[in-house]
Amino acid sequence: MESALYGPEGFYRRTEGPAGHFRTSVHASPLFAAAVGRLLVATAEALETDEIALVDMGAGRGELLTGVLAAVPDGLAVRPYAVERAARPSRPDPRVEWTDRPPDGVRGLLFANEWLDNIPVDVAETGPDGTVRYVLVAPDGTERPGAPVEGPDAEWLARWWPMTEPGARAEIGRTRDEAWAAAVATLDRGLAVAVDYAHVRGDRPLFGTLTGFRDGREVRPVPDGSCDITAHVALDACAAAGGSAGTKGAEGTGSCAGSFVLSQREALRRLGVSGERPPLSLATADPASYVRALATAGEAAELTARGGLGDFGWLMLPVGTALRDWPA
Repeated sequence: MESALYGPEGFYRRTEGPAGHFRTSVHASPLFAAAVGRLLVATAEALETDEIALVDMGAGRGELLTGVLAAVPDGLAVRPYAVERAARPSRPDPRVEWTDRPPDGVRGLLFANEWLDNIPVDVAETGPDGTVRYVLVAPDGTERPGAPVEGPDAEWLARWWPMTEPGARAEIGRTRDEAWAAAVATLDRGLAVAVDYAHVRGDRPLFGTLTGFRDGREVRPVPDGSCDITAHVALDACAAAGGSAGTKGAEGTGSCAGSFVLSQREALRRLGVSGERPPLSLATADPASYVRALATAGEAAELTARGGLGDFGWLMLPVGTALRDWPA
């Protein structure tokens, strides 16, 4: 997975970027970036500052940062960081600092939209004898059982994804916990947010979620660099790991209020994104405004749809500040 996504010929090194193969919330509508901009403003208000950092984890080609910078009001000075393994594109906003790792000690908003689902994971499967083994995969996608899962990976499964039935599969999320904790630890004060398709203990899928995407379609996850390889995130495990890191990161600057999780539907509603249709009376009074409002409502509906983007989980962790009641 590591080499297929991030190696020299990896999927995320391609010129077209993720937008050439699938739609994220960022690509679906500028309403998403505008909502993140309002969250950035709320974070700045909680920090009582008019200068704030915005760290975009897995920035792609900088689309989210570009949209947020266009949406924030005058008077708020934003220092944007694009954290991305791919090379800097030819025409990003000149204010964006392009880096392969999040900067240390910043105060602001760290936002990871569909980043954790592309942190490489090992897959485990329970054999007929009840032994949980790693799944080994060749570049053509052929699988075979590997060594028994032991040590920290086994401990992670026991805590977060117990496997008992023969044939059951799981993605071992320890690497994602560690990646999220490391990202959170770079914040001095502010808010860390991870947005992804997710599941929690007690509702894990029996056969895991590993899959591939190419040209807008779900495909077999062949690790040859030809497709995206992704798996849903055990967001509750990341919350536990990030909460510990956030508490450490907040030493000397305040307390860590603890992680909480919202659906994207609820998070965007709080940030002013609504899929409600405009009143029909507007069609008569102002037809042009009605058409614009109807288009906006359609975009908002896609961002908040059940069974689609609205089902994303938003893992939110205030660091050194209290943001639990951010826009109510």
